[in-house]
Amino acid sequence: MPFWKKDLQILKKNGFHSMRKLQAWISACRLRTLPLSISGAIIGSGVAYSEGVFNLSVFVYTILTTLSFQILSNLANDYGDGVKGTDNENRIGPERALQSGIISPKQMRNAIIINVIICLFLVVTLIYQAFGADQFLTSFIFIVLGVFAIIAAIKYTVGTSAYGYKALGDIMVFLFFGWLSVLGTYFLYSKQIDFLMLLPASAVGLLSAGVLNLNNMRDFESDKGSHKHTLAGYLGLKNARNYHLTLILTAMVLMLLYFGLSTQNLPILIIMIGFIPLFIHLSVFYKVQSPKDYDPQLKVLALSTFLLALIFGACHILI
Repeated sequence: MPFWKKDLQILKKNGFHSMRKLQAWISACRLRTLPLSISGAIIGSGVAYSEGVFNLSVFVYTILTTLSFQILSNLANDYGDGVKGTDNENRIGPERALQSGIISPKQMRNAIIINVIICLFLVVTLIYQAFGADQFLTSFIFIVLGVFAIIAAIKYTVGTSAYGYKALGDIMVFLFFGWLSVLGTYFLYSKQIDFLMLLPASAVGLLSAGVLNLNNMRDFESDKGSHKHTLAGYLGLKNARNYHLTLILTAMVLMLLYFGLSTQNLPILIIMIGFIPLFIHLSVFYKVQSPKDYDPQLKVLALSTFLLALIFGACHILI
């Protein structure tokens, strides 16, 4: 065989390997989770805009920081479940990066370290954009919250004390995706807390917990075999389904309460348009017979939550 044909074969092989590796990294970032992660920031920003305290720089860095946190959590989750053997052939969801063998544990650890550095840079930049150099105490508190968020993103599945293996994932998702995301974002603009915003913050937190619950219901059997204790695992599939219904319906009620109690004369009928995909999701959810059929609904619920956040923000910006 001519030497140039051998070189061409090597180039094709290397190119194919590089493409597979790139696809593995993209898969590890779990792009379908990203819209859900910024839903709380959109809600907090929408209210800030309606009150005349919106800042474009703060908005951009809030979105970037939130996305970096979510990607860090996804990479750490891939690493933690991978080295523990939780991601195995019995798992129903999409194959993970470490599980596939395309990315090594060392490479994933390095990616996590790089992402932590990016998160810290974005947190500091965001806080400076929001508070400047004068409000030292407030800036310090938010830096502490940022570091705590980074630790929480990693400790979900990494380490012997991973809280995701102790049925604490739901409450942490509720707090970070709901309360911290919405109230924290609003505070970055307004420098104050509006307790009425606990209603939409809780709604987003509950819907985000619903996405996690779907994930845990899908992986119910494999998690049990890997000794990963989730709330769905403790409840059992029947009660986990009822829990899921409670999460979604309660979130919608809280949204309606906020629109009813708000002094801004917000249109309740418009926000109810955002409930339509949620009702469709519940309709499909209750027809599921096989755990693998829960997997498509993760994306559906995540995007439905994102749509609801966009409608919520639009109501505050346009009306």
